[in-house]
Amino acid sequence: MPTGVAIRDPRGQLFEAAERVLLRDGPAALTSRSVTSEAGVAKGVLHRHFADFDAFLAELALDRIAWIAARAASLRAAAGAGTVAGNLAAALPELSGPAVLALVRLVIARDELRTRLRAATGSRLPVISEAVAMVSGYLAAERDLGRIAAGADIATLAPMLVSSVHLLYTDAGGVPPDHGAVTRVVAAALASARP
Repeated sequence: MPTGVAIRDPRGQLFEAAERVLLRDGPAALTSRSVTSEAGVAKGVLHRHFADFDAFLAELALDRIAWIAARAASLRAAAGAGTVAGNLAAALPELSGPAVLALVRLVIARDELRTRLRAATGSRLPVISEAVAMVSGYLAAERDLGRIAAGADIATLAPMLVSSVHLLYTDAGGVPPDHGAVTRVVAAALASARP
């Protein structure tokens, strides 16, 4: 891209390019050059907006963590409506889509990124921890409404739900599992939590 040409939303453009590279080529291929090439911008654009490449990756992850927080608020707002299993079966695939799973692989693969995200979020495993918190918050809201057993072990149930659905998507070989598979996993996990 020629110098002096204004770029609308450079951060968003760079984040989207990074996700495309990550999805197509994996964490090892994600470099500042691959991101700027994918975005069709000069390499200096990334460095004008971020201190270094790890700062860029941290901001990308924090942006996606903010998206999870927004989804968490929507899911908590659904407490009391529909069914608990139905609400979770609809929400969990969003946390297991290719972009989120690729971001999880990136966080696991890059020590410096994980360190920065832990400092920023306090999470032991950023992205996954926020997904578990989303499900925990929802289950707690449903428990308060009496739709989950008062003695339900939410601290165990939430990570079990997130990891089980992640495994369905990870083992799918690029083809998302059908909604019925997700529903069965959610229903089996919730069986012990019925009021």
